[in-house]
Amino acid sequence: MSDNGQPRVGVFICHCGANIASKVNVFEVAEFASKLDNVAFATEYKFMCSDPGQDLIRKSIKEYNLNRVIVASCSPLMHEPTFRTVTSEGGLNPFYFQMTNIREHVSWVTKDPEAATKKAKTLIAAAVKRVVLHEALEKKEVPVRSEVLIVGGGIAGIHAALTYANSGKKVYLVEKEASVGGHMSMLDKTFPTLDCSACILTPKMSDIGKHPNIELLTYSEVKEVTGFVGNFKIKINKKARYVDTDICNGCGMCWENCPTVIYPSERIIKKGDVTIKTLIKKN
Repeated sequence: MSDNGQPRVGVFICHCGANIASKVNVFEVAEFASKLDNVAFATEYKFMCSDPGQDLIRKSIKEYNLNRVIVASCSPLMHEPTFRTVTSEGGLNPFYFQMTNIREHVSWVTKDPEAATKKAKTLIAAAVKRVVLHEALEKKEVPVRSEVLIVGGGIAGIHAALTYANSGKKVYLVEKEASVGGHMSMLDKTFPTLDCSACILTPKMSDIGKHPNIELLTYSEVKEVTGFVGNFKIKINKKARYVDTDICNGCGMCWENCPTVIYPSERIIKKGDVTIKTLIKKN
């Protein structure tokens, strides 16, 4: 929808019962707003969110040929969707609406009525300057991929991966180290219950390794993120393993001849009740 030529702003100031009107001189503010540039109509009403208040906005849009709407009242968290709907019902694009909070930002935090009224005027003047620059937006629907990427394989990442995977979603868990577990894998006890860290972490590590909905990408890092919400494209750098991960069973025989710095210095292999320790010689 076009902006219908020159901006014609309507300003609607709410008393909010005594919440605003007890500190802000709403009549004085309405008079002030009516004299601002681009304002074609300004008024006050006891409860703008009520049915009569909403009807006042709809009628004023048509009567005064308004193409921008400002409501000065409570928090946008409460009624911004309400007033955007009313703006749309009045024949305007809902994004030609601007809300100004003169309750939480003014009357509830300002003791002096004169100061509160002055601040309300300032906020409304700023809102008028802003709403003039608004552009018509249209809501669009786009297909959204259901896969989930989780960066970091610490206890938080592991738990998040299992939660999503158990709900049926495909999960890619990226960890820059060679193994998941993070800092928790280095701890003995956890605060404040002093529970065994490994007793909590190890079963979860095992679960993500065998979960059919989780693709574990260790020794990998996210290098690039493109796209937009629901349709991201991720480029991941998977570092060289120098072993065939499909056939490696972790026996450790390759450690003795590895030309790189040896870590750890000792190879421990457990076979049943027998523990075999071999000192690895450095080249």
